[in-house]
Amino acid sequence: FILLFNTLLFSQQALTLNEAIEILKNKNLEIKTSQLDIDMVSQDKKTISGTNWGKLDFIQDYANSDDAGNVFGFKLTSREANFGDFGAQEFMDNYMSGNPDYDTPPKDLNYPDSRDFFQSKLRYEIPIFTGFKISSYEDVIKSMLKIKKLEKEQMVSQKIYELKKSFYDMALLVNSKKNLDKILKNINILENITHNMIEVGYAKKVDLLEVKAKKGNVERLISQMNSNQTLLYHYISFLLNQKITNIIAPPLDVAITKLSDEEILNSNFDIKKANNGLEVRRNLTKIEEASYYPTIGAFAEISTADDSFLGDANDHKAYTFGARLTWNVFNGGIDAANIEKSRLDFIKTKIQVELAKSGIKLKIQKIRTEIETFDNDIVSLKKELDLANEIYKNYEGRYKEQLTSMSELVIKQSQQIQKILELQQTRNKRNERIFALEKLINGEQL
Repeated sequence: FILLFNTLLFSQQALTLNEAIEILKNKNLEIKTSQLDIDMVSQDKKTISGTNWGKLDFIQDYANSDDAGNVFGFKLTSREANFGDFGAQEFMDNYMSGNPDYDTPPKDLNYPDSRDFFQSKLRYEIPIFTGFKISSYEDVIKSMLKIKKLEKEQMVSQKIYELKKSFYDMALLVNSKKNLDKILKNINILENITHNMIEVGYAKKVDLLEVKAKKGNVERLISQMNSNQTLLYHYISFLLNQKITNIIAPPLDVAITKLSDEEILNSNFDIKKANNGLEVRRNLTKIEEASYYPTIGAFAEISTADDSFLGDANDHKAYTFGARLTWNVFNGGIDAANIEKSRLDFIKTKIQVELAKSGIKLKIQKIRTEIETFDNDIVSLKKELDLANEIYKNYEGRYKEQLTSMSELVIKQSQQIQKILELQQTRNKRNERIFALEKLINGEQL
């Protein structure tokens, strides 16, 4: 009950932008997916690191055979071979009878009875030297992990951008609706005045029709803004992964970032990822160079064998240990070609990073110029709106005194509405450019 009450209470409270950002970080599904990507690469890191420790296998073999070589081998492995296996008894019987025969194959050796074979073995293998291949793979995974973390930060930044834009769009809609509500209120007053003037013969029915037509136009604009507000609430709810019905709109104008052009460039997620990508390329080249080095591995194993599972295990145990060096001396120049290809790929990536930096610098300068232009336009449009409001009030008074027509009054009101919408659109464009500047920090090149 308490949880339900808190949920209902929370749903009724107006949500600030900062509160929404905190919810976003914890509940947004795409951000959660980014964290899973990091976790998966972390497991890859553990996999590569585990290679240094080698592997220990338990191997259990079972076989049954009457093949002479197998049966003798089974007995020899289980330390149970005897002279009888070589036909010694047959030889001695013939020798004692005075007929020694050295050319007759012994039946016991060539036609043995079938035999079961159980062998239990523990085998440990470890790489001693791999030409720095494993350490280079570890460095690659470390760089990949950094990239995945940057991608998560980028995702968080992107979703915060989308949330902020939705909040500021809502602020513009609320402000425009507020202005249009005032105009609608004035139209309602004007409609009553026109009714009264028609009754005393100072106005015509066509004047009333013009007022109603303008009223319908304003109501249509307000209805469109209400629909846009509803859509924004749906989108905010989607971003926060919970239903949102009330927010506190921020100020109309977005504050421009205080970061310098160089700071924006250094903060750019794509550039950071590209620099880590360079590290990946560098380590991939080292992996290719590992083919020039020998590889050394060691192994050790203990085993026991019998014609039954673990029969006389201690008596039949055996051990083996050893090492192997492998060094490819010649393979037709394939290794050299792969190394050169990897080196050229690294150089290409490095050039692309520098090109991306130059492109971002140009975009920053372009966006800052556009923001400055919109700032000037907003100052001018505010003055034009103030003038349009005063002109409308003046014409409204003149209409009451029958010094101007309803058509002229409606035209002035249309100019008033036009300035409101024009100011909203310019503010929206300015905000979009500021968000575009923040997107460059986020890494999306517009």
